[in-house]
Amino acid sequence: MAARRPAAPRCRCGPRLRRRPLHRLRRRQLLPPPRIRSPHVRRQQVNGRVRLLQRRRRLPHRATARDPELLITTECGKMLVPPGEIVVIPQGFRFAVDLPDGPSRGYVSEIFGAHFQLPDLGPIGANGLASARDFLSPTAWFEQVHRPGYVIVQKYGGELFTATQDFSPFNVVAWHGNYVPYKYDLSKFCPFNTVLFDHADPSVNTVLTAPTDKPGVALLDFVIFPPRWLVAENTFRPPYYHRNCMSEFMGLIYGVYEAKADGFLPGGASLHSCMTPHGPDTKTYEATISKLGGPDANTPTRLSGTLAFMFESALIPRVCRWALESPSRDLDYYQCWIGLKSHFSHGNDDGPSLAPTDDGDKDGEK
Repeated sequence: MAARRPAAPRCRCGPRLRRRPLHRLRRRQLLPPPRIRSPHVRRQQVNGRVRLLQRRRRLPHRATARDPELLITTECGKMLVPPGEIVVIPQGFRFAVDLPDGPSRGYVSEIFGAHFQLPDLGPIGANGLASARDFLSPTAWFEQVHRPGYVIVQKYGGELFTATQDFSPFNVVAWHGNYVPYKYDLSKFCPFNTVLFDHADPSVNTVLTAPTDKPGVALLDFVIFPPRWLVAENTFRPPYYHRNCMSEFMGLIYGVYEAKADGFLPGGASLHSCMTPHGPDTKTYEATISKLGGPDANTPTRLSGTLAFMFESALIPRVCRWALESPSRDLDYYQCWIGLKSHFSHGNDDGPSLAPTDDGDKDGEK
């Protein structure tokens, strides 16, 4: 397949930070002063649909200079992405990923047919969750050099093709408009939680959503579980046992996830498809139940040093053969629920009683 030189998208103005679909962005230079780059850095050129890259930290602590970073070059400019940040690259953009600090791992989601946007805040109002001002897009940058044998990897129709050219694809002198790559620091997210009783639905902490034509049903929601306070009274505070119409892919960037005391490690992932029951492991359940009714049951607790996320979709993902045959697959995952036992008792043994129902939850979780 012969690759044609891409047309220079959206280029007219001088090099400065531009707007994104999320209203206004903070005017700020994204890159530090130039530094020496290793000649052994591995580079990859990919062009495809919208991708969301979720970085993870190697160690359970805040980012330091020794943590692995990504240097992402796009046709609109460069973005330096430290751990704990996400990057969204729209369809059609050429981009390359440099690894200046060595090997790195992360999570990637690819969607088709919609674009990510901020969720409607509804009753929350003006402030909360991800703020539009914290999303950053790159300043214009280009290179005009001779590059014999430059390899382009192009995705088309679900397959990858390669082509060679003798020039760099990053030759866009300037750009304007709002169709542009951007990044976001997850530490700037303002989470919400219940302040009296019950466990809030995780969708309350949606960072970005790709909606469908059906209101309230997403092609993909990107949800995070950052450090936060738990203050609900007389409540089972971890996520309750449930199944729903959405498929949930979860990952852990650093720390410990509140619903899995053992086995769910940073860099790992779990998948619970549509209407698959799931919830906290036995160890977490028993530890939480043992506190209910005690003097510490309603003591506020702060979850610190943790960052988990979830890709939640109305579609049912198909697991590829590579994942099913991976030696890293946990074949004993189900055993985390072995030993679960009921702690309920009948309060009235004189006969059956009816609990009130709420038809408004018929499309929600069970």
